[in-house]
Amino acid sequence: MKIRTGFGYDVHQMQEGLPFWLGGIQVPHTHGALGHSDADVLIHVICDALLGAANLRDIGFHFPDTDAQYKGIDSKRLLSEVMRLLRSKGYEVGNIDSTICLERPKVNPHIAEMQRVLAAVMGIDEDDISIKATTTEKLGFVGRQEGVAAYATVLIQRT
Repeated sequence: MKIRTGFGYDVHQMQEGLPFWLGGIQVPHTHGALGHSDADVLIHVICDALLGAANLRDIGFHFPDTDAQYKGIDSKRLLSEVMRLLRSKGYEVGNIDSTICLERPKVNPHIAEMQRVLAAVMGIDEDDISIKATTTEKLGFVGRQEGVAAYATVLIQRT
């Protein structure tokens, strides 16, 4: 069996009055992430990790922010397309391990719903998606609540 790993990292600025999309769901908050798409930082890092593991470049290559068709797009659509690309190369997801770095809002109450939504979009088991959350103890742009960051590692295997 051929297995490969991938890593993703992304950041988005937080801005008052925007909806906050995270892990495919809208999380109630006064601020949302700013971006060309819906700025779902968790989905973006998962996409990048999967694309990297399959040697398919990165999310910006496939869905450039210079292309108007992706303006405001639901990132679940991007993830669905990444899964199509991954499977076209003969790979399936083994597991995903991700971490969201954010001071507020608290993410833990929303993790189970994020796992359900992402698993449905990807066609995998919820148990194969680990989502963790941490703060930066008030340090840096995350600590000052100016932005959100996320990391993901994935394992894929040839089917």
